[in-house]
Amino acid sequence: MKEYICIVCPRGCHLAVDDENDYAVTGNACLRGAAYGREEAMHPTRVVTSSVRVRSRKHPRCSVKTDIAIDKSDIAKAMLLLDDVELIPPVRRGDIVIASLFGSEANFIATRDIDE
Repeated sequence: MKEYICIVCPRGCHLAVDDENDYAVTGNACLRGAAYGREEAMHPTRVVTSSVRVRSRKHPRCSVKTDIAIDKSDIAKAMLLLDDVELIPPVRRGDIVIASLFGSEANFIATRDIDE
């Protein structure tokens, strides 16, 4: 039995997921909570946010995030990839900073504009 706190809404239901009983979820107040509990137990994913260096005195860092959620087990490897990145202005929100993380559809993208 695995226990989670649901993050789908502000209610924060305490979920119990029985991995030995076809990932049956209890403690949820709605169907979205049940889906979240099953997904979290079977295949946890996260959107990763961080920042990278920018060749700029005015804005030395640019915030970035993955455009879709990636496997939770890949987060540390993804963060290491950002260590070697240095952007050169101009940078536009939505620009791809690192494409196709680990051969997937996920990309790191810039989340702000930097002109200089």
